[in-house]
Amino acid sequence: MRIIAGSARSLPLKTIEGLDTRPTTDRIKETLFNMLNPEIPGCLFLDLFAGSGQIGLEAVSRGAQKAVFVENNKKAVSCIQENIDFTRFTEQSTLLHMDVVSAIRRMEGKDVFDIIFMDPPYKKGLEEEVLRTLADSSIIDEDTLIIVEASLDTEFSYLAELGYRVTKEKRYKTNMHVFLKHDL
Repeated sequence: MRIIAGSARSLPLKTIEGLDTRPTTDRIKETLFNMLNPEIPGCLFLDLFAGSGQIGLEAVSRGAQKAVFVENNKKAVSCIQENIDFTRFTEQSTLLHMDVVSAIRRMEGKDVFDIIFMDPPYKKGLEEEVLRTLADSSIIDEDTLIIVEASLDTEFSYLAELGYRVTKEKRYKTNMHVFLKHDL
């Protein structure tokens, strides 16, 4: 696992052992960032269920102004901090060791994020819980792009009810990225 492009290009990143996280493969990450490239420079990026922090760090490497990483797993938090330090992105990074819903509530009234990426554990319904919380949050506006990484069989029938619309969907062999905007 490595940074693919930008100022930290080719730097290797650590990941935690075990099955608690599923690092996004370089190929999928490259496809994702090719789609996001015009949006990244100068953006405020929120990486939810951050795992190793590789997605937010890739965004900073490509010119994001700031990335906030939210992770509840103690080992993963330690890994993210090591990766932030190794890439020397400490000034552009904030790491919150807490559950995602609490973190969203804690950030209320502060920044409005340009891009929010979330990769929650599959098949636990966490996408819906987080999207419900975001729908009433001041950390998003109508221009915020929300990307959900999910298994191919994840159910998203509730999106319209919460005020979201799918702007794009990219399917891979085992998972997908769903791109959302919220109509405030």
